[in-house]
Amino acid sequence: MYIKQRLLSGWNFSRIIYLIMGILMVIQSIMMREYLMTAMGLYFSAMGLLGFGCASGNCFGNQCEKK
Repeated sequence: MYIKQRLLSGWNFSRIIYLIMGILMVIQSIMMREYLMTAMGLYFSAMGLLGFGCASGNCFGNQCEKK
């Protein structure tokens, strides 16, 4: 249930950019046979898809500490 909530809510411009850039990185790295870059592209895609970004997901839902 928690993953479904993260997939369906909180979409913004930066999440869309992370997802698109991650997918493009995966496609490009497979075409060039740079498989280490594929893992990096999958990480960026997951950041966009699941909405985490501050290392361990602490920024999801405005939970960041702001000074």
